[in-house]
Amino acid sequence: MKFVAKTLYGLERVLSEELISLGAGDVQIGNRAVLFKGDMNLLYRVNYCARTALSVLMPVAEFRIRTKDDLYKGGSKIEWDQFMDPDDTFSIAAVINSPHFGHSGYAGLVLKDAVVDYFRNKSGRRPSVDSDDPRILINLHISNDLVSISLDSSVVPLFKRGYRQEQSIAPLNEVLAAGIILISGWKVSAALTDPMCGSGTIPIEAGMIASKIPPGKFRSFFGFQRWKDFDEESFEKIKLECNSQIILSPVKISGSDISEQAVRYARSNVEKAGMSDSISLEVADFKNLRSMDENGFVFLNPPYGQRIQPEEIDLLYGMIGTTLKHNFPGTTTWLITSNKESLKHVGLKAKEKHTLFNGALECSLLKYEMYQGTKKMKEPDVTK
Repeated sequence: MKFVAKTLYGLERVLSEELISLGAGDVQIGNRAVLFKGDMNLLYRVNYCARTALSVLMPVAEFRIRTKDDLYKGGSKIEWDQFMDPDDTFSIAAVINSPHFGHSGYAGLVLKDAVVDYFRNKSGRRPSVDSDDPRILINLHISNDLVSISLDSSVVPLFKRGYRQEQSIAPLNEVLAAGIILISGWKVSAALTDPMCGSGTIPIEAGMIASKIPPGKFRSFFGFQRWKDFDEESFEKIKLECNSQIILSPVKISGSDISEQAVRYARSNVEKAGMSDSISLEVADFKNLRSMDENGFVFLNPPYGQRIQPEEIDLLYGMIGTTLKHNFPGTTTWLITSNKESLKHVGLKAKEKHTLFNGALECSLLKYEMYQGTKKMKEPDVTK
């Protein structure tokens, strides 16, 4: 069977590697998505275990259209009773970039009519639309004249892990946090710290990786559990197998923040994730910290400047560079920000640069290697 795993821009390669490790075949990288093949058990496993997937779609039809009516005709040909019953509720999520439709809502209504009329013509009964809590979520994607219709096997986006009880202002998306850690090449033999941890997303995602905790462990629901052919016994076996591999984190993971409230939130989330023994948190100003491991990793998600005066944000980024240079020798730092102007005030040469998106914000993910002595100035600056 063919599946599509959706992800954030810039995480396609990382997700493809995850899918291969989970047993996916014929893996192909797309734009914010990775296509792959497998069986229903793999669909369950990817939803439960993939750290950088936002959702997993199962395509049910693909066809081309010349007019609006062609969407209705194509949608009517799908054997919808394979996937749902007349008593089920459904909703349609539409993403449209086509000259045939001015807005996605209208295209969604056309497909809705096709689904409803299919059942009405076959049984005299029809399913109802429920936008808040549908039993079946249908994904409609139209690019120019190419229509793709899929079932969303996740429904609730997979970045909603289930451990976040509290959140600070502008929290980092869990999928993005996991993706940053996987891009970094961090190994669990190296200590990891996040000195601007906010509500604790990076330390928690790192802890889950180190402890081999599946990202779906704390979720109460996946869309496929409402499908007609859902095999509960198989899914329970997959969960049991994956959960049996969980270990106590072998590495020191820490986080801190200058905000007492943020640290309280982080502690609540860490506790919910069951990692209070693996992750240490404290209230601290970054400029007063010292590295405890010269081979450790530092992850920084500083404020981007949306809520701070320009001169203050420039001073903050300058402090980050000075603190890294003097207090964190030998460490590898990964910093993500959308503020390219303030980034210049860090004053360090980046060895790597990746483009990612945090919500609608285009961000740079930069790698700094804080070599001791003169070596730290010899790396090419990839930010120029």
